Amino acid sequence: MELNLAVPSPLQYFTSLVQSDEHFPLLEAAISLAQDEYPDLDVEQVLGDVDQLLARLKRRLPTDAPALQRLRALNQFFFRDLSFGGNIHDYYDPDNSYLNAVLRTRRGVPISLAVLWLELAVGLDLNARGVAFPGHFMLKVNLPKGQVVIDPFSGQSLSREELAERLEPFRQRSGAADDFEVPIGLYLQSAPPREIISRMLRNLKEIHKTQEDWQRLIAVQDRLIVLQPDAWTEYRDRGQAWAALGDASRAVVDLETYLAHADDALDIDAVIEQLTRLRGKK
Repeated sequence: MELNLAVPSPLQYFTSLVQSDEHFPLLEAAISLAQDEYPDLDVEQVLGDVDQLLARLKRRLPTDAPALQRLRALNQFFFRDLSFGGNIHDYYDPDNSYLNAVLRTRRGVPISLAVLWLELAVGLDLNARGVAFPGHFMLKVNLPKGQVVIDPFSGQSLSREELAERLEPFRQRSGAADDFEVPIGLYLQSAPPREIISRMLRNLKEIHKTQEDWQRLIAVQDRLIVLQPDAWTEYRDRGQAWAALGDASRAVVDLETYLAHADDALDIDAVIEQLTRLRGKK
């Protein structure tokens, strides 16, 4: 029997990682996003680098350290000793979303910093989760005496009053400020790993779309569709990127897929019009 020793493509590798929600390897999947930009990236090496950080951190703590001591040691190590923090000077650099680069520069965006911090927190047996807070990814840790919410961009612990203040612009834009007061706890629900990876990809999507970097945008769209195959707007957006690149055939396939499932979408007429033009170019 002939063995198939072909190395999987970055997209095939990513697909293998995100099949199951039950055993979703968040850190590995997040690291793998960089393979589109760094095709020679050794994911196992990056995983090993994070393991080494965890080993260094564990050496600082007694085995019976209580949760609060472990949390304080983690924040001291991550935010102060290693100086991880937000890239305030070049926030929209794609490298801020690639964990290999974040480990090298110690700079990132909230969600990429959060993924690294979470891996260390889980390694310390802390009950920590990511939070898809509007506009700014957060971290939360449940301790015996209460919950701590942390901004991974700065390492700051946030009070409920500070969270409410950060939430206010979102409430104003969404019109929620005029309705009943939504409990802030609803905005602090845990984000599952699939949602975290999706949010990382959407960050990259917005960067590439703004820069009209269609080839890189398509690579991101490919991953989003693998991650969320029923997210039909992602087919539309990939189709429009193919159209911008001049590949009418691929654009038509994606836009037709979108229309087949977008029953109540507000842009149906515009997409039909675009499809008509594209079919004339095939």
